[in-house]
Formats: sequence, structure tokens, C-alpha cells
Amino acid sequence: MRFYNNYSFSIYLSLLLIHIFISKDLTVSSSCQTECGNIKIPYPFGIKTGCYLDNWYEIECRNATFPFLVKMGMEVVDISIPGDRDEFYYKDTLFGAIRIKSPITSVGCSRDGIAQSSGSVLNMTDSPFFFGKGNRLVAVGCNSKASLTHMEPIKVACELNCNASKETSKTIPFFNQTGCSDTMLSYAYKPVCTKTKRKGDTSCDGNGCCQSSLPDDFEARQVIGVSLESFNNENSTKQECRVAFLTDEVYTLSNATKPQRLFAKGKFYKKRRITQRKKKFFKRNGGLLLQQQLKTRDGNVEKTRIFSSRELEKATANFGEDRILGQGGQGTVYKGMLVDGRTVAVKKSKVVDEDKLEEFINELVILSQINHRHVVKLFGCCLETEVPVLVYEFISNGNLFQHIHEESDDYTMIWGVRLRIAVDMAGALSYLHSAALTVDHTHWTTVISVTVGYVDPEYYGSSQYTDKSDVYSFGVILVELITGEKPVITLPDSQEIRGLADHFRAAMKKNKLIDIMDAPMRDACKPEQVKAVANLARRCLNSKGKKRPYMREVFTELEKICSSPEDSLVKIENDDGDGDEEEGMDMIVIADSWTVGVTAPVASASSSDVKPLLPPPTW
Repeated sequence: MRFYNNYSFSIYLSLLLIHIFISKDLTVSSSCQTECGNIKIPYPFGIKTGCYLDNWYEIECRNATFPFLVKMGMEVVDISIPGDRDEFYYKDTLFGAIRIKSPITSVGCSRDGIAQSSGSVLNMTDSPFFFGKGNRLVAVGCNSKASLTHMEPIKVACELNCNASKETSKTIPFFNQTGCSDTMLSYAYKPVCTKTKRKGDTSCDGNGCCQSSLPDDFEARQVIGVSLESFNNENSTKQECRVAFLTDEVYTLSNATKPQRLFAKGKFYKKRRITQRKKKFFKRNGGLLLQQQLKTRDGNVEKTRIFSSRELEKATANFGEDRILGQGGQGTVYKGMLVDGRTVAVKKSKVVDEDKLEEFINELVILSQINHRHVVKLFGCCLETEVPVLVYEFISNGNLFQHIHEESDDYTMIWGVRLRIAVDMAGALSYLHSAALTVDHTHWTTVISVTVGYVDPEYYGSSQYTDKSDVYSFGVILVELITGEKPVITLPDSQEIRGLADHFRAAMKKNKLIDIMDAPMRDACKPEQVKAVANLARRCLNSKGKKRPYMREVFTELEKICSSPEDSLVKIENDDGDGDEEEGMDMIVIADSWTVGVTAPVASASSSDVKPLLPPPTW
């Protein structure tokens, strides 16, 4: 059995397209060659590197005339990539087509230079191509059966039975013709009959020629072979020439029928679209600026990692609901696991302020360099998504807000643990406020607008968030540790909604600290330590930022309070700078959001090795 590379017959291969991908953003460089001989080479096909989508679409232009699919080694006859034309649609699906020259399987034919073959098989596994339903099986000759292989059961086959007494030719002179008719496929004798094995497809067309269309339930196949079996007829010679091949009956897509279950092929164009979107988001989100920053920071390049969206999708099980750690006004935090085994917290925000992206990138580089045992580590980010995604170290066992405000029968946070948390948090903030790690707060406006109860009152007038603003927010957390109350409370008598800081200052002014202390720790605490911390908190909550201590001072004083061996030795610093302060400085408005983003998760409920969380940058 031999097969010929036919120079006219061609196979119709389909390409499933999605209309959205045939758009203006699918452009290629003007330097790309768009023709080979008389055949146009449209994208996603291309001749030079960078001009085609992937290796399956690479074209080699041989002798500047003949285009070949490099990966398949097949000569291309025509490529059709449709535009906005209704006839290319079928149930919201869009097709393109490529026609390649068909191999011909032969038996008993003599032609010089043709190698023996057991039959022609086209294997396009894993390619974006599949056999179109417009193809049909054609067989020419006598006393043979042609069929398509790699199909179970065999659905396409036809037989040729001829009763010629003798033949006058052993060659097939019609390789340069198309179709199957009397004039195009003239032969030396007339057959009595040719027939097919498919019901309803019994017409004979030409001398010793049979055709068989693909079945109605033909699926998208990527592997098809043509088999040609000969059998002897008592009235024919043994050396007659027979050929069989698969070819396209229709050369345009307007009459093509959509093969079933082919939508998966859209992934090849979907992948292209997704890649384009990722590049667009990466550029818009400051990715190029970040890359430049990393290159110019000697020794720190490895400290900021740029994750791909695919990595984070895999780490979080496609951001599954069962991976959610918490949700808030700014976004959602997911638990994930990287391929290296590290467990991470992935923050996926909801909005982005494009005007602040440069500040965001600058801060991202700074924060990723921070390495402090009480500051949650920022590993890196992903900029390929619509909104930047941050990847943090994962801290187990909940957060400070949960441990203070959510009741538990199994655990009560004693005063010693609360004081240790305060010391560690103050140390972390002091570290962040150091000259070596100056952090720009100017773009944290979005966070400030929703963290009701923590906000520096001066911010409402100046819109400036400073180091002393952090001191104020830390003062609120100290009061939470003392009272067990949330930053916004409802007074039991009047049902008035009030800021915790304002309520605390009023109680301190009336010398009623004992009345607002958290009941579970009241009996077991050291009163002088509590009073000392309360006075420090009052200084932090001074309405005038200039009168608040620096975080370094707060940290030093808390360390002294914590390290005093006896409660009686605690030195209490009285606050005399806030005595005339008016109440109500927190400016609580009922219409404001009451969702509070807690900034201090703890590593363990019973451990003093606590890791406060640095408020993440938002956009």
C-alpha cells in the first residue's frame, strides 16, 4: 500500500473561534510576513517568531511560495479566519478553517519515488485543529473497500465492485483534479456498480468511484486514518490501481455544519485573550514600575516576589469560598498554600485607585523588606489581576479582635497576656516608624474612611495621616485591651452610639476606670499596671497630635510597666494635657460603616509570642 501527497485534494480542518478574540487588540507587529506565495497568513498563524500564537500555528514558507504547518509537516492550501459575518455563526460559536493537502492511500499503483505505506494517518492530538464535517471519504478503483480508521465502530466506508474483463491502465491519471465525476476521473472501463456501506449514501459518481460523507453524529476528532483493503474479483486483474483519501467537498464555511461538542477548542483563543488581559492589568497596576524598582535595589531584589495569577489560583483552589479567612469593605482574604509548602494569606481587594499606584508600588517594595517578628511578612503581590493581590505570611489561631470580643468558654485572655500583646505591638509600630523604614501613609485614605473608631480626629480636618495618627489608633487598641469593648459602642442607658475613645476619656475624667474594665480580668489583674496603661492610652488619645507621645516612647513605657516585679513599683504617668478637652472628638456618624478592620492578629491565644499585623496598603 502506498500513499501520495496529493497536490489538489485537500482536507478541511476546523478552528473553533470565539468572536471576542477577533478584535482590535489581537494585532501583530507590522514586520510580520502576511503572505506566502498567493496564500494569506492571518494571525494566529505566522511565519516568524513572535508572529504566531504558539508552535501549532507556525508556518514555514518554502521557496517563498509554499506554506507548511511546521509542527505537522503539511502543506497549507488556504486559511480562513472569519470577520463579522453572520454565516460563520452557529449557536454563538465561531469557526475558522485551514485546508491542508491530503495524503492519498493507494494499492497496486505504480509511480516512481513513492514509498510503501500501510495507510495514511493524520494525528493532530493536542493541537487546536480537528477534522471538519465538510470532509468526505473518496475511493477510486475496483474491488476494494475504503474506510476511516481510529473510529469505533467504523461508520464511514465504501466498497468498489467492478466487473471489467480487463483494464487498460495501471496508473491513476487524475491526481490534479478535484471532485469525483465522469470527466474528471475518467478510467479505462465502466463499473457495473459502486456502493457504500452507509445507508442513504448509495449514489455512484464517476467510473469506479465511491464517496461517503461523514455521519451526522460525527464528533470533533483529531486522529483519523484512511484504510484501503483490496479483494479479488474473478473478472478483474490483480494489479489494478486503487486509491482512497479524505477530502473536503465544500471549500467555503458558509455550508459547513458545526461538529458537536467542540466548545473546548475555544481554550486556545481564550488563553490568548487571558494572556492579553494579564499583560494589560500588569502594566496598569504598576508592574513595569515594580520591576524597575526591584532592579535598582541592590540586595533587595529577592525580597519582593511577583506572583502569577495562576500560582495564586492554584494556591487558593481558585479562590474558593471554603478558603475565605475574612471579608471586609476593602476585600477578601483567602488561605492558600504555595508550591513550596508555605501557608499564606492572600488579600484580594475590591477597588483600585489608579492615581495612587506609584505610591502603592513604592510602599510595596518597602514593606516587603520588613523582617520583624511581630510584623506579618509581606511576601509579594500579583499584578496580573484587575486589582492587585497581596500575599502575606499566614498567622494561625485568629486575630486580636476575635480573642478580645468573641466570647469563649474555653479561654479567657488574662491581663498578663493583654499587656504582652500591647508591648509587642508597640515595638512593631516603633520599628516601622524608625527612620530606616519611613512609610508613606498618604494613600491610606480608603482604609481610614471605613475603620470607624480608630481614626485620628485631626485627620477629619487635615486629611493627613501621620505617625501620631498611628499613636492615636494604638491608643484605641490599648483601651480595647483594658475594657474588652469594640471601638464603637452603644451606651446601655441612652442607647447612644459613641466612640470607645470618647467613652474612655469621659470615664477617666470621672476617675471611673474600674467601672469600664473588662469583667473577666478585673479580679486577677494588677490594678497599678492597668492604671498606668490607662493613663498612657489617654495620652495617646489626646485630640492634638503634637501632645501625643511617639511610638518609641510608648514602647519604652509599656516595657517598663510590664517588667516591674511588683505592682506597687509601677510608676504611673498622669496625663495633664487633655483635661480641658471636649468630648465627642471621634465624630461618630450612624451612617458610617461599622466594619472594623482589626490590625493585630495573634499567633496564639496562650502565647506571648504575638505577631501584630501591619495595616496593609490599599488602593
